[in-house]
Formats: sequence, structure tokens, C-alpha cells
Amino acid sequence: MIDPLAEIVSMLQPSLPFSKAASGSGNWRVDGAGDGSPFFAVILEGSTRLSINGQPDVDLQENDFVLIPAAYRFTMSSTGEAVDDHTDPFRVTRLGDETRHGDPTGAANMRVLIGRLAFGSPDTTLVFALLPCLLHVRGQARLTSLVRMIRDEAQSDRPAKEIVLERLLQLLLIEALRSDAAGLETPGLLRGLADRQLGIAIRLMHENPGKAWTVEELAATAMLSRSVFFNRFQKQTGMAPMEYLLSWRMALAKDMLRRRDGGIKEVAGRIGYGSASAFSVAFSRFVGVAPSQYARPAPPASQGA
Repeated sequence: MIDPLAEIVSMLQPSLPFSKAASGSGNWRVDGAGDGSPFFAVILEGSTRLSINGQPDVDLQENDFVLIPAAYRFTMSSTGEAVDDHTDPFRVTRLGDETRHGDPTGAANMRVLIGRLAFGSPDTTLVFALLPCLLHVRGQARLTSLVRMIRDEAQSDRPAKEIVLERLLQLLLIEALRSDAAGLETPGLLRGLADRQLGIAIRLMHENPGKAWTVEELAATAMLSRSVFFNRFQKQTGMAPMEYLLSWRMALAKDMLRRRDGGIKEVAGRIGYGSASAFSVAFSRFVGVAPSQYARPAPPASQGA
């Protein structure tokens, strides 16, 4: 059976446009602003206090991993009681390949690797629906090792670097998402997959998106009545069954069109539409542009004089 989580993460085509190593010493504090991009951090040594987008503070310790799907405002600071060391807590110093916050000469009380993610696929709606506003994973050395490997690969100039980096980032996302801390508190795909009966129906939708599924058929595969299935699906995933199926079909269509993997008629058939015209109407309504326009290459950027 197809694994929906792996399939969605693979489709995202993750990349790492930015990463850095940082440390803190004495009293230190970083107040930052993001553009809503997802970023992650892993604590290599010591501890820190983190606040994201006005959420309550979270104390992080060695080997803790955090993934923030959309970061706009954040604060990282030293923990423990403030010590009067006459150092500006906002001071930033470059020490080799590391950014030092606080005292540039003292022993580090925190070391962290930070990275910002970008996705080749613009269709990130489904994967962001998987995530809480802050994913905090504690005590999983596998994630720390993966982040170290990602950092090392990003700084290297080895053959096939981009492919290796993409695969490592896919592994990082999957490891984080399937961890116990991935949180089943908020509705999303993870909660649906964790439900033994709903998980069967979701996997079948991914395995055969072109089938003319009905709520009754999906309910039968989950061995539930239609009404129980519908209500449970909506409660666990935050979407109605046919709404989820449409979202996944359109994500597949956008991926195929972007990769020029077949013409419009072929794409339509693969995701369950009997004609190109019916597909075009549905795609235009869902995406906002016609599939022919979506598949059109972007014009080259103009060159400055």
C-alpha cells in the first residue's frame, strides 16, 4: 500500500536555502522576524528558551528538535537567572563559522544548528495541515544526526549534492512528523492516519486517486457507516472525505503539470476525470488558473542593462 505521508513529503521537493551554527554565552537574547517560511533548529549543547509567534515560551535542551511551519516572530534567549556580566545580551560576534550571541569570550551555554526550508512544490497546503504551530521533539538523537549531516552536505561541494540534500531533508521531515511529538492534538492527516479505520480509506485514496470514490465506498473500506465515517473523517482530519480527495487529486495534477508529465487529457484521466474539459473546470475552480496556463513555463527574468 502507498504511504501517504512519504508520498506527500517526497512531492514537496524540500531544499535548504539557509542554515547556520550559533551559540550563546552569558546573558543573551535574539529577537527575530521571519517571512512565514518554515524553519527548524536542533540544540547541540546546553539549553535555551524559545518563543514563536507570541506562543508560550518553550525550554529546549540538548538534542531537542523544533520545526516551525510558519515563523513570523521569534525570540531565543539564555535560561536561568540573569548574571550581571556587563555584556549586551543582544551583542552578536562572528567566531569562525559560528555566530555568537552575548559574551564573545565566555564559555558557551548553548549551541544550535538552524535551517530555513523551502519547497520546490508550491502546493504545501496538505503538509502544513499535518503540523502543529510548533513541533517539539525531545531526546531523538536520530534527528540531531540528520541535521548534522544536512549541515555538512550543505557546506560541501561533493557530486550529486542537491539530490543528497533533498533526500536528507525528506528523511528529516518524515522522522519529525512520525515522532510521538508530532502531535495528534490538532486535526490533520496524521490524526487520520493514526486512526486504524480511517487510515485504510486514506491510503486507498492515495493508492488509486483516479477511482470514482464515493463516501459510501470509503466508509465500507473503513468498516463504518456512512454517517459515522463522514463525521469521524472530518473531526480527525479537519476536512470532509471528498474535500480531502479533491485536494490530493489537485496536488497530483499540479505536480504532473509542473513536471510536464503528460498532457492535460492524460493528467485528467490519471486523477479520475472522464474528460479534459471536466478536469479543466475543476482545476480552474480549485487553483484559480486553467491547467494550460498553470503548465505554461514562466517567462525568463528580464536582464538589467
